[in-house]
Amino acid sequence: MSAVHTGSTPVAPPAAGIIPPKDMAVIWVLLTAAFVAILNETTMGMAIPHLIVDLGITPIAAQWVTSAFMLTMAVVIPITGFLLRRFTTRQMFLGAIALFSAGTLLAALAPGFEALLTARVVQATGTAVMMPLLMTTIMNLVPASSRGRMMGRVSIVMSLAPAIGPTMSGFLLDHFGWRAIFVVVLPIALIAMFIGWRWLTNVGETMRAPIDLVSVVLSAFGFGGLVFGLSQIGGLGKGASWAPMAIALAVGLVGLALFLWRQVRLQRDDDALLDLRVFASKDFSLSMIQMFLLSLAFFGSITVIPLFLQDALQLKALDAGLVVLPGALAMGLLGPLIGRIYDSHGTRILLIPGSILAASMLWLFTTLSVDSSIWLVLVAQTLLSVGLALSFTPLFTASLASLKPKFYSYGSAVIGTIQQVAGAAGIAVMVAVFTAVANAGGGTEVPEAVAAGTRTSVTIGAVIATVTIVGAFLIRKPEDDGADAPVHGGH
Repeated sequence: MSAVHTGSTPVAPPAAGIIPPKDMAVIWVLLTAAFVAILNETTMGMAIPHLIVDLGITPIAAQWVTSAFMLTMAVVIPITGFLLRRFTTRQMFLGAIALFSAGTLLAALAPGFEALLTARVVQATGTAVMMPLLMTTIMNLVPASSRGRMMGRVSIVMSLAPAIGPTMSGFLLDHFGWRAIFVVVLPIALIAMFIGWRWLTNVGETMRAPIDLVSVVLSAFGFGGLVFGLSQIGGLGKGASWAPMAIALAVGLVGLALFLWRQVRLQRDDDALLDLRVFASKDFSLSMIQMFLLSLAFFGSITVIPLFLQDALQLKALDAGLVVLPGALAMGLLGPLIGRIYDSHGTRILLIPGSILAASMLWLFTTLSVDSSIWLVLVAQTLLSVGLALSFTPLFTASLASLKPKFYSYGSAVIGTIQQVAGAAGIAVMVAVFTAVANAGGGTEVPEAVAAGTRTSVTIGAVIATVTIVGAFLIRKPEDDGADAPVHGGH
């Protein structure tokens, strides 16, 4: 394998804290595209009832509109580490945004369910590339002393898009129908594609290497099987057979084990699809454990709390969305401030209070009942989001900064994969526990049963979050000279 020059920006970021305007232009283009992609990802959940009626399909079939998207993301994200080193920044961006735009157009024009499902898979293929591409580019272009601030802007994208998505989706569904969701997103994606085509420059160097198709297949079976199996857990309490879940999880575990074994073999010659030498960095490994646990607790909890608001406190869907909106907004808007604190003072000043705050709010959620105040939930949800904001930005930055530049793309792929798998696991387990406890108490039509299910399921998240308090003391900020904690074993 050999590196080739592409007329691109050098991999090593400048020592000064000032980012050249042309580099900022690249980052803003990628931020915009990532925002559009994540916004689209969060819009379809509310559309499922409309799809059932308009397309004449069952609820299980309609759920595949989101499940297929999640599965595709789980399969593609692990591959992005290799792709980002094999192809130029322009090639990856234009390919990803073109796939996303094509999928969006196909979805808007879809004559039936099968076409819509295909469109969502195409969309997800492009979406899966966006965040790893954005984070890898930031690490290559931004000086170490400013990375926290820039990663804070990434947190705005990751928080505001999910906050706006359901609200925008609800408005469009009420007034124009589900196709309008794609009609609104498409021109924004096309504008981003034009801007990228016109002004985006290449970053770093590419390498010549054939893609290992065996690894691609094993990755698909491994990560796809795990995510699909986890997604089936929630349906077990509804009389569904356990066999599909067990088979999928077994296939996923075997596929993952074979995938990891093959990567260890291939990385000796720098040919791995996902180079696992990133875990030779202690700070990266600790950050990934912390991120896995936080994602496990967070994604499961934010799925259960809206169910509590609607079924236990009897709020309308729009009102329930407004209760959790301040937390999402706070999480995004605090990103740049948290990033500046990271740049100046490191990780512990953020991670320790962040993990304590998140765990405390989850323990507070374990006391919820049908008599709980809406304002209590709103304040607790907002403070939970603040705690997570204090955690995610330094984890993103410290983990990638602990790697050598040649491993940035693989590190970004690992981050995306861990979030995807942990999120799927957290949602699956906590929704399954919620459903089982609620059904034992009379079903989700009984507010007291819903409250009991919420308390039990959120307790799982609270216990997991409490463990992260220990991890917060162990993770440090790498030195700004970029020479810290190198990953060994490179050729």
